[in-house]
Amino acid sequence: MILQKITETVEYIQAQLPDFIPEFGIILGTGLGALVDEITIETVLSYEDIPNFPVSTVEFHKGKLILGTLSGKKVICMQGRFHYYEGYSMQEVTFPVRVMAQLGVQKLVVSNASGGLNPDFKVSDLMIIQDHISFFMTENPLTGTHHTAFGDRFPDMCDPYDLDLMAKAEAVGQDLGITLKKGVYVNVPGPQLETRAEYRVLRMLGADAVGMSTVPEIIVAHQMGLKCFGISVITDMGIPETLEKASLEKIIKAASKAEPLMTDIIKGLIAIA
Repeated sequence: MILQKITETVEYIQAQLPDFIPEFGIILGTGLGALVDEITIETVLSYEDIPNFPVSTVEFHKGKLILGTLSGKKVICMQGRFHYYEGYSMQEVTFPVRVMAQLGVQKLVVSNASGGLNPDFKVSDLMIIQDHISFFMTENPLTGTHHTAFGDRFPDMCDPYDLDLMAKAEAVGQDLGITLKKGVYVNVPGPQLETRAEYRVLRMLGADAVGMSTVPEIIVAHQMGLKCFGISVITDMGIPETLEKASLEKIIKAASKAEPLMTDIIKGLIAIA
């Protein structure tokens, strides 16, 4: 059934823009949609019009699929993603990634807004995701019937984030004078933020940032052979001893402050990757 749905969705998208083969897939996180302004757009599709696509229920996610050119490369960009806490299954959350792969995407760039756990970080820092912790997910996107078209049944996860893409992003940052942190991202179901005790446990486990997305998408993309790059914007700090109440307004403001720098990093990375 899922293979049929993927085929239907791919055929619909291809019918809107024949001969368009994207090299890069991009997923934009909370408050990080301005990269779309840098894309030379060929077509825009609303999620609600795409067969079998979930519809984003988060008010600050625009729910648009953008096809066009960025830094000289063909890209397909999700302006708004799906989350497990919205009530979708992990298979639904990651469905667009499988569609991207079938459309020809070879590299996936994923961004997110996250809470900082590393005391060396500060609000609006950018963190290259070097690794992740997934075992807090209550459902895995690879659970269920396996299809050989998806890749290995038991994909190796020693390097889910491509080392070459990370090195190139660091080089872009150095050239532009943008400081980039590096660290481990931990995925939690949400939608509530963490307690002081939970922040403390996550830090003890080695996580530098925490969020409610990205990891399921990376697992599926890696299984399907895509080279992956992830970047987090630190929008609030989860340090138990100095914890302050977070609000959506503060998170969006912090993301907006870092957004131009993240946009420059992604543009530069795509140009040389």
